[in-house]
Amino acid sequence: MIVAILFVLGICFGSFVNALVWRVHKKKDWVKARSQCESCGHELSTLDLIPLLSWLSLKGRCRYCKKAIHWSAPLLELILAAVFVISYVFWPVTMAGGQWVLFITWLTASIGLLALAVYDLCWMLLPSKILYPTFLAAITGRLAYILFFAQNKAHSFELLALSLLVASGIFWLIYELSRGRAIGFGDVRLGLITGTLLADPFKSLLMIFLASLLGTFYVLPALLLRKKNIGARLPYGPFLITAVFIVILFGDRLIDWYKNLVI
Repeated sequence: MIVAILFVLGICFGSFVNALVWRVHKKKDWVKARSQCESCGHELSTLDLIPLLSWLSLKGRCRYCKKAIHWSAPLLELILAAVFVISYVFWPVTMAGGQWVLFITWLTASIGLLALAVYDLCWMLLPSKILYPTFLAAITGRLAYILFFAQNKAHSFELLALSLLVASGIFWLIYELSRGRAIGFGDVRLGLITGTLLADPFKSLLMIFLASLLGTFYVLPALLLRKKNIGARLPYGPFLITAVFIVILFGDRLIDWYKNLVI
């Protein structure tokens, strides 16, 4: 039952991500603006906005102009539904002791993180209108957990500060040394979100390592085929966001595996 509820919530919030990305890019009021067909501009009715089901019933076409609705719309809904369900199934600890606060915080932040990943992939930008609310959700949930549930509050705050120093501070240093040529300042601010969600400097280091590894795997075929040159810019945000998803669910196991390997 919980898995089914999370799946439905995931596709619903995935639909919200679609609308949020479009409205932020078009500089529309993302609260008041009504959804429109991207092809004909016709305002969409409630029947056109039922997550996944509307796309399936309309066979992937606009009800009014009959032009194809991009496949990314249902894909994002399914991706977020998968994130919600997988997060519940593989959450590394039981929901006792306030873990439910961190779980809800992660699900809430994942909505903004998916929107940031999509925006960065499309326009190589991490907009403040999505970054700041996502950070607010992350830091509010983390502070609530520390204040009300953490046994050693001082140590928890220390780990959080070190995690932020690693996740955001390393990118800030790269940004300053390269004068913004190596990475954008959006990655520095994204580090505030990921560092807050992880709240562990070792996990933040693991996240950066995995993100770099994913980026290498992504760009290597293009370099070998000479479709990109070594100085080509890449959207780094999606790799960081994918990496934080992996580390939140499997970070403890990966760190333990590495310790056993080197000891």
